[in-house]
Amino acid sequence: MKFGYTIIWVDDVVKTVEFYEKAFGLVRRTIREQNQIVWAEMETGDTTLAFSSTNEAQTLFPSGFHANDPIQPPSLIQISFITPDVATAYMKALGAGAKTLDAPKRQPWGQMIARVRDINGVLVSLVS
Repeated sequence: MKFGYTIIWVDDVVKTVEFYEKAFGLVRRTIREQNQIVWAEMETGDTTLAFSSTNEAQTLFPSGFHANDPIQPPSLIQISFITPDVATAYMKALGAGAKTLDAPKRQPWGQMIARVRDINGVLVSLVS
């Protein structure tokens, strides 16, 4: 088995893709719209980070779901980006509109980690 995708459902896929390009330097692989559902994929290596419209989630999960919301506490899942310079990546993310959770800090095992929330409230860690 191989891990292929992480999909995050958001209200504005295009705005989210633009944020991830600016905040984390990702490159969009594809973006398309069909039947009022917008789907996008970002280049991230072997695993694809994808975004889809919240209205698709309403169809897939008709009994309900907890939408990402930047003013509510975060969901207990995070995506992580590996970078050689966590401090610079952290400042770039904040400059693009991310909200800080944890400033860059060296962990006891030596790794540098910072955490932010994206424009949708999704947890994102930046790790060395």
